Parts: sequence; C-alpha cells; structure tokens
Amino acid sequence: MTQYIRTHRERWGVEPICRVLQFAPATYYAATTRPPSARQLRDEQLKPEITRVWTDNRRVYGADKVWAQLRREGHPVARCTVERLMRELGIRGVVRGKTVRTTVADVESQRPADLVERQFRASAPNRLWVADLTYVKTHSGWVFVAFIVDVFSRRVVGWQASRSLRADLALDALEMAIWARRGEDLGALIHHSDRGVQYLAIRYTERLADAGAVTSVGSRGDSYDNALAESFNGLYKAELIRNDGPWTGLDDVEFATLEYVDWFNHRRLHTELGMRPPAEFEAEYAQQEPAPMAASQ
Repeated sequence: MTQYIRTHRERWGVEPICRVLQFAPATYYAATTRPPSARQLRDEQLKPEITRVWTDNRRVYGADKVWAQLRREGHPVARCTVERLMRELGIRGVVRGKTVRTTVADVESQRPADLVERQFRASAPNRLWVADLTYVKTHSGWVFVAFIVDVFSRRVVGWQASRSLRADLALDALEMAIWARRGEDLGALIHHSDRGVQYLAIRYTERLADAGAVTSVGSRGDSYDNALAESFNGLYKAELIRNDGPWTGLDDVEFATLEYVDWFNHRRLHTELGMRPPAEFEAEYAQQEPAPMAASQ
C-alpha cells in the first residue's frame, strides 16, 4: 500500500489516495519517515554481493549456488534471504531445456558390453569417463561439440568442436582427455558412451586400448544409458549456448567453450560435490589419499 501511494502521490496527492483506499495518511507518513530497519540495511549490503556472485558466474546460478558461494566467502546469510533478494533484484538461475541426441547408433557392428548399467559412480579419478556429443546452431551452420567428463569429480577432461559430425571430433576430444591426465595410470579406467558410430570407430577403440582403458557402451540405446553425459550437455546448452548466444560460427563457439570449461572445472559449484568445483574436489581427494590417485580399487 505504501509503495502504491509513493508511486502515484505526484499525480493524485497523498490524502486523496488515502481517502479512496481507506488508509490513514498518518500511517503512510510514519512508514516513509522512519529510519531503515536493521533488516533493510542488511539487505542493501547483501544485494551488491548477490549480484556480483551471480554476474561472476555467467549469470546462471540460482539461489542455492549463490547462497553456497556467499558462505564460502564468509558471508553469514540464510538461503531464504538470498532467494528473497534475488527475486527483488529480478535475477534467477538458468533453466535447462530438453536434450537432443546427436550421435547415430551403429546397429550393424558388434559393440562392447555395458559395464556401467546406469550406475554413474566412481570411487576415484580416472575410473569412469563418460563421453557424448552435442550441437550448436550458428549463423554459418551447425557446430558439433564433443565432451568427456570424469564421473568422480564431474570434471571435463576433454572436449573438441568441429563443423562436421563425422570428422575426428570424438577422437580429438579423447586425445585431449588422455593428455590432460598425462602421467596418471589409466589402467583402471572405463570409458562409457552411447552406441554412436563415432565411439565404435576402430581408431577410437584402438586409442582407448592403447591408453589401457576399457570400452563400455550403453545397451538399451536411450539417454538414460548415458545420463551423466547427457546431463552435462544440458548444462552446457543452458548455461552457455542459450544464455550467451546467438553464435556466428565455429570460432566464437570454440572460444566461449574454452572459457566455459575453465569456469566449470575450477569455479562452478556442484551440488553433487558438496558445493565445490571439480578441481578443488580432486585436490582434496589427492591430499586425503596416501596412495597414488590411480591405484587399483
């Protein structure tokens, strides 16, 4: 009521509005002249911090992650307060849309067994990687992006972008992942994907074997067989592609993806990791484990 009167008082005057609304003018004047409360002062201090955290994290965080980041920085604030102030500021987290499959199943060739059976859990780094492809619509045509994610930490260990779905897209992402984990034993690694021809290609499976990894392929042929990789693709599309587009072509998608992966690995808070970034989660694991990270289970 007070806000309504304040908004329209220049046109109609306070007393006439109060008569129509049956609202005591003294109540309005008291409300508008009293000093700010402690809560109001605290809100004004928090709003810039909330906006900063939201902006610094690609404008994709919802109340949970903004709240978690503020607490990591030493701000003692309640989650409900963050949610309320974000609503007042008109900011919110991104909402994921539907995913679309980009790989084409190879129904002719013999495929490896499904060693995961939809159990996307790992006890250490380099025990289970998941791989998948997604697509980006640009002004100059489609751009396809391949990702490989370590299930233990949700870290993106390899990625690659290309204008062609049939190029060495998946293999280049694999090479990046192997390079990123250089010096670490991949002998206990399971590499899981869907039944796309890119992942069943001879060169791809041979490269995995050379690295000491075991190939696993979803047996049922739906998105649940590679749900964690599909989930990452959904985040990528929501937090980067739809949030920052439109895109002109391969070059700007590639550069933006590079920046996104760096943020995702080193700064983005993950609910599954106790609101920690993947790199921090892996570093904590390495400090706690007396044995090498790639030791046998």
